[in-house]
Amino acid sequence: MIHVGDNSWNLRIFITDQALEKTIRVRGDQHIGAIMLQLVDPENPKDWSDHALWWAARNVWLDRTGMTLDQCGVQAGILLHYTPMHKILRVQLPDLRYLDCRVDFSTKTFTAVVNLCKQLDIRYPEELSLCKLLEPEHLKRNFARVPHQKRWPITEQDGTTCLPPTFVPTNAVVHEDGGSTASLDTLSAQGSISCVPFSPQYYRVKSPTASLSPGTWGQSQIDNAPYDSSSSSLADFQENLASSPPTPCSDVRARQLRPKTLKEKARLNVGWLDSTVSLMEQGIREFDSLCLRFKYFTFLDINPKYDQVRINQLYEQAKWSILNEELDATEEETLMFAALQLQVTHQSDLQPQVVESDPDSFSQENYGDEEIDSVLDELQITLGGPNGGGDSTNITIPDLSDYLWFRKPRKFNQRGYKRYYFTYRDLHLHLFKSAEESCQVAPAIRINLEECVVTPDVNVAQRKYAIRLKILNGSNSEISVRCENEQQFAKWMAACRLAAKQRFLADSTYESAVDGILSLLQMQRPFHGIRVNIDATSVVAKDYLSPRILRKLSNKAVQRILEANSNACLLNATESKLKYIQGWQSLLNFGVSFFIVKFQGHTKKELLGMTHDRIMRMDLGSGDHIMSWRYSKMKAWQIHRERNLIMLQLEDKNVVFSCQSANCDVVHEFIGGYIFMSMRSKSNNQTQNEELFKKLVGGCF
Repeated sequence: MIHVGDNSWNLRIFITDQALEKTIRVRGDQHIGAIMLQLVDPENPKDWSDHALWWAARNVWLDRTGMTLDQCGVQAGILLHYTPMHKILRVQLPDLRYLDCRVDFSTKTFTAVVNLCKQLDIRYPEELSLCKLLEPEHLKRNFARVPHQKRWPITEQDGTTCLPPTFVPTNAVVHEDGGSTASLDTLSAQGSISCVPFSPQYYRVKSPTASLSPGTWGQSQIDNAPYDSSSSSLADFQENLASSPPTPCSDVRARQLRPKTLKEKARLNVGWLDSTVSLMEQGIREFDSLCLRFKYFTFLDINPKYDQVRINQLYEQAKWSILNEELDATEEETLMFAALQLQVTHQSDLQPQVVESDPDSFSQENYGDEEIDSVLDELQITLGGPNGGGDSTNITIPDLSDYLWFRKPRKFNQRGYKRYYFTYRDLHLHLFKSAEESCQVAPAIRINLEECVVTPDVNVAQRKYAIRLKILNGSNSEISVRCENEQQFAKWMAACRLAAKQRFLADSTYESAVDGILSLLQMQRPFHGIRVNIDATSVVAKDYLSPRILRKLSNKAVQRILEANSNACLLNATESKLKYIQGWQSLLNFGVSFFIVKFQGHTKKELLGMTHDRIMRMDLGSGDHIMSWRYSKMKAWQIHRERNLIMLQLEDKNVVFSCQSANCDVVHEFIGGYIFMSMRSKSNNQTQNEELFKKLVGGCF
């Protein structure tokens, strides 16, 4: 049929569900929604609400149904795909288990993570993000982006090995341009994401050793049988995520990366996805594997009552970062972590033996005074501290002053210490020769803690309690403050950490920080003997210790772990996990995301460290701090994507650098993301302001 003068032309559309290509007559002023209506067959009614047009050549979704073809740039000769927006994504959780999820591939990655965490029962989803699985070759040299990932076989619990399909499944069509998926009619509708143990039709190969593996959650469906939603509940699913197997399957653990240098640690951040772009537009296709990880190391309101899954996954991410030596830990700290991990495993083994009480027995009659008091205490803490909403005039600011030992820079010996009288005032340390002089003369030494990096230097066995202060005001000097005992160290360490965050001693978290430091020190005390009756043959040392410490302890490793466990034997599983997370947060370089950069005007590559409150310029070889810039002192920051440059506009100058180990968008998103985290509060935490997040991480200011 010949059309003359109507300005119409042919448009090719491939319908993935039907493996059918249609050619329809359209005009440039037609809306996308009208085009989609032309594809519907009235004789075969079907729910097409989850489908949208995908332009493979441009790598974009045409999901704005009100826009015309001319506005989208669609012309004659172009092939579009009419495909479901929700597709199966294999997600690796922080505990290294895999989960098959039905995710919206057309929405922004930030929204997809929010919806995913909602189904996983993880609060504050803005702290997490998706990243690509890395391989050892990614640590050997710099990549701007992660190349196309390999498809690793995953061992299921029934002993089978699942390979993502490289062929056309029976109920789906994988077109050469679109990578589309099957219709959603075959799946149970449970919102935008179906986080149930559903396994798509993988190509399965029997494993040579068919044994139960904790590498995945939920058993795969045998003979491609459809999943029965009545066989599992969301509550059972979330309860399973609140407790993880002691060890993952061997093939998953064998692929764990162990960075050895700062360069390799910096290259770990190349895999983060862009939160403002959809999964499909970033090259992710159905059945691909991604990692769900905590990206921003500032955790708001961890509450065991509501965060069982969140606490467990945080604990697992902390555990693997220590076992893989992403963070450095001393022998005493490593044994403490091993003891807590063993206690978690031991308590999890005892959990099935506990007889659950009758739900009906928990009635209003049993809700006594103790429960009411605990609820009131929790409400007071939520409202801002132990004093709750009391009169602010009655707040007592702790007075911190005492005799401590001070070591001047570059004197790394015991004789270098000199005794001073320390006072803490307004985020500064004032050093006097005596207590009498503190009221009469100016301090002999004055240290601004806001410009310091605070790290502990502790050896409980040798009764060494020191605080290292790295001054970042240009002198880059390092001083050491030695305390006499644990109580003194805990008070001054907590004060220095708060001051580095620009928070005063009147902060409601000061007392709890002191108690937390004391409890961690108590757990590092040497203990000779074993309190708990645990079979030593059931403890595999490599599951609890990093390779470096394991080589050092050799045959004594298991005995040392069991002895260290004596300090944690009274804790339950949740308390042990919280102690583990607390110890993780106290490690050197915790929460620092590294990048290899090159500053404008310099040819030497340097290290950039991103934390929750500042950006640090560091030496690539030694990790020594050179300069730091707080987010609060930045006027603006800009990104030049074509040249892969980022500019920080400070009060007195502009700092321009290019990122060598990742795309500049990753660094730019870290800056905006941490600023977004700092704007959160418990009063408005229920709503994620996606528009504000996109504004902070997505453009120039």
